[in-house]
Amino acid sequence: MQSWIRSGGIRSSGTFCTGVALMVVTLFSWSSPLTGTPNSTTATATSVDENSITVSDNISQPRWIEIDLSEQRLRAWEGNKLVYSYRISGGKRATPTPIGRFRINSKYRINRMRGRGYNIPDVPYTMYFYRGYAIHGAYWHNRFGTPVSHGCVNLPVKQARNLYNWASTGTLVVVRK
Repeated sequence: MQSWIRSGGIRSSGTFCTGVALMVVTLFSWSSPLTGTPNSTTATATSVDENSITVSDNISQPRWIEIDLSEQRLRAWEGNKLVYSYRISGGKRATPTPIGRFRINSKYRINRMRGRGYNIPDVPYTMYFYRGYAIHGAYWHNRFGTPVSHGCVNLPVKQARNLYNWASTGTLVVVRK
């Protein structure tokens, strides 16, 4: 019994030490954004409703992406300045694009996408923003402006490349109806 208690104590102290080590690494790896950098995050979206976003006026304006599913349009913004406006293909009625506020959490130049009813190799300029949902280029169709995807946000490849090069991990993505 005593050896079981000791081994349990070692396991839990190992978990505790791992957690402390991760917190210390996180603290020391964090650096504040530099003022004036192209994708500075010192200004934040202060309110989001069904029709608009208000951006606070701080030192610099962040980059963010707005996806309007009713218009099938993606807009890329630097603060209140429109940078890109592209027609998209969002999710079909049976496989809708999620609504809400998200952040780009990973980017892949080329990616294989698989799911129920599809298996597409070499999907270009993929930027995941929520679970398996991404903004990406689509070389397999030319029906932009019409919802045809399994929930992702499809762009023509050239436009997806522009957006991929402009956005970074952490960029705000606001999806609305």
